[in-house]
Amino acid sequence: MIRHRLIRLIESRSDELANELLTRAKNSPHLSSFSRVPPGELKQRVYEVYRNLGEWLINRTEEDIDIQYSAIGARRFRQGVPLSELIWAIILTKDNLWNFLSRESFPGFEMEVLAEHDMFRMIDRFFNHAVYHAARGYEEAACAALPLEADALLRKSA
Repeated sequence: MIRHRLIRLIESRSDELANELLTRAKNSPHLSSFSRVPPGELKQRVYEVYRNLGEWLINRTEEDIDIQYSAIGARRFRQGVPLSELIWAIILTKDNLWNFLSRESFPGFEMEVLAEHDMFRMIDRFFNHAVYHAARGYEEAACAALPLEADALLRKSA
């Protein structure tokens, strides 16, 4: 089955995919604040996405994505990464995967086949939900920080 073959290909080359993404992220003018994220943390995070993609696509629930990516969003907020850069990093992770599949596809396989296949929808759905939940986690962390900042300002003026 094409889906299982593609998942095995992605998971077996997850380290290569993670390294490619780190290079792209480092060179992206849209991710200048990601220098605040420790490189080891970033690599581990994207490696885990690629290494466990089959698990994420087939067995994980919306709640699992919510828990994982809300926490990532909150962490990036605390690290001072703008929301736009967090979203761009997730988009870049998906784009990196599509580039890999285009480059590494097996004989007789065309990206159009993938686009018509349910795996395309599964990958797209996963990353769309990841963006949403990361943004939600980021916003919740920002709202939680507002009262603390307001309280600190009031104490300074008193």
